[in-house]
Amino acid sequence: MLGLDFSFIDLDVLQKFVWGGLVFSVQLTLVATVGGVIFGTLLALMRLSGKRALMGPATFYVNGMRSIPLVMVILWFYLLMPFVIGRPIGAELSAIITFVAFEAAYFSEIMRAGIQSIPRGQVFAGQALGMTYAQNMRLIILPQAFRNMLPVLLTQTIILFQDTSLVYAIGAYDLLKGFTNAGKIYGRTEEAYLVAAVVYFVICYSLSWLVKRLQARIAIVR
Repeated sequence: MLGLDFSFIDLDVLQKFVWGGLVFSVQLTLVATVGGVIFGTLLALMRLSGKRALMGPATFYVNGMRSIPLVMVILWFYLLMPFVIGRPIGAELSAIITFVAFEAAYFSEIMRAGIQSIPRGQVFAGQALGMTYAQNMRLIILPQAFRNMLPVLLTQTIILFQDTSLVYAIGAYDLLKGFTNAGKIYGRTEEAYLVAAVVYFVICYSLSWLVKRLQARIAIVR
């Protein structure tokens, strides 16, 4: 069909070129998700604190990050940080730091919505029991917010996995880079990109299906 030849795709090619890229893409996704949720939750708490000294910087950071394309943030950090610290940063480390910083802004909005979805009566009940603000958040509000927002958090994680392909711009060896290298070596670039698209589709569609199942189960519990 259209002169395409996929015969070069075999187990040896997948192990030699693709497997390492897939591992890095998954690792980057997991690290960025965990780091993004942690820092995003802190940003959400700062924005909901009611204190201008905390609300202002957090709001500026979240809105600023959400207004810039991720690929530009990746390139800026990778190209400019060597001038700031005086030495180059590896592509993989640069990608990890950039993704955590960028995704924190998006996870912050998700967590802020989750926290605000909890009835205020539960907040007042915790205060009536003598809980501090930190105890109220840690024991009552945040556990419920995480449960309510879990499907949305996982959906954002799937989008994050797709975005890992952008680290190709700074030469990091991700899943897409693995297919690209295989395609160039075997002279089948078009076929390599098509197979890469299928792999991304299968992974993301499967994860989306699992998220829908989880969302249905959470709805039943409610």
